[in-house]
Amino acid sequence: MTLAASFLADAKSRLLPASIPFRFFITAAVFHLLMWLVLLSAAGDATSFRGGPGPALAAVHLLTLGVLTLTAIGASAQVLPVATRRLPTAHWPITLVFWLFVPGLIALCAAMYIRRPAVIAPAAAVTAAALIIFAAILADNLRRATSLPVVAAYGWAALASLLVLAGLGVALAGDYQIGVLPDHAAVALAHMIIGGFGFMGFLALGFSHVLVPMFALAATPAKRPAYAGFVLAVVAVGTGTVGAVLGSKMMLTFAALIGLGAAGLHLWLMHQALATGMRKRLGLSFVLVRGAWVMLPSVLLVGLASLYDLAGPNGPTLFGFLLVAGWLLTFLLGILQRILPFLASMHAPRAPGKSPPPISELAASRPIRIHSICHAVALFVIAAAIAGDMPELLRVGAGVGFVGAFAFLWFTAEVVRRLVPHA
Repeated sequence: MTLAASFLADAKSRLLPASIPFRFFITAAVFHLLMWLVLLSAAGDATSFRGGPGPALAAVHLLTLGVLTLTAIGASAQVLPVATRRLPTAHWPITLVFWLFVPGLIALCAAMYIRRPAVIAPAAAVTAAALIIFAAILADNLRRATSLPVVAAYGWAALASLLVLAGLGVALAGDYQIGVLPDHAAVALAHMIIGGFGFMGFLALGFSHVLVPMFALAATPAKRPAYAGFVLAVVAVGTGTVGAVLGSKMMLTFAALIGLGAAGLHLWLMHQALATGMRKRLGLSFVLVRGAWVMLPSVLLVGLASLYDLAGPNGPTLFGFLLVAGWLLTFLLGILQRILPFLASMHAPRAPGKSPPPISELAASRPIRIHSICHAVALFVIAAAIAGDMPELLRVGAGVGFVGAFAFLWFTAEVVRRLVPHA
């Protein structure tokens, strides 16, 4: 039996109400659009951004928290109960997360944009509180994920990373006002590593072991190499985080090299799933997914080059951009192109013995094509702008990204609109 058959067995009985996951996805699509708009206004500082309050920092958090984290919360809250074949727990905790997280994030990004340290700290505390509640929900789901040991292992690692991430975020926010950290830049680098490679990275790697075989109609990846990749990834993230705090170039180098090993093993497992899967044509969404897979080792190589001053004066900025926008955002958007109509199809009611509405009836293809092209162009143009320190070119890239984000919001709205008649 393929993973898809196991995943879908009686899945409808384990679905959350459609309003719960889709409110996360729709809000993330809105923040995606807003992120490109804020980046457009921050182009003068963004090519050489190294931290500090301002529009560039607001754009970073609109992406990392508003798009990546918000989507991860909605997806994990829905996918894990279905994948583990366990009934979801009470709905009110995940709803509480949404209504704490979104206002907190709006206040946080607004305070960063207008440079108000006195507001940044309390807004960060509210956002962190929402993440801690989500961590409790995630722990409850993972506790029951005995049928997916590799996915659960990545999930527990992501959970631990989330708690560290929230703590470092609150410390950094408080440091803008009271200045208690001995080295703000070192802690900020650790915050980026544990957030990008740890929390979001572990979720991306872990869910890939379910979603990629499911969409490709393939068997689950072999456990031994999957566990080996997991151990390498954990060692790499842990070493990199500690190395960043201590300012150790040697530890950061080891972390990047170990991370390359983990990335190589993960990509080999994903290649095997696609090669052995019964479904070969996976559409435009997997063009983005494959592009994200190329980005993963590229990010680590750029990080290594930046560490030894071989990536130009803006190497650190390029590393951060490729991490959050190149690898993570591209992977997430590619997966969402499949997940949104798939979930909508599962939510659509149907008579006994009848099939759910085809996914093609619930998804518009034109906005997806526009979005995919614009996203790829925006990444290339902005990476070139950062490498060459060309703010005007970055504005062009951000403008193209804005058009792509509008197309993705259009696609998301169309999925919801087409779901309504079926519901």
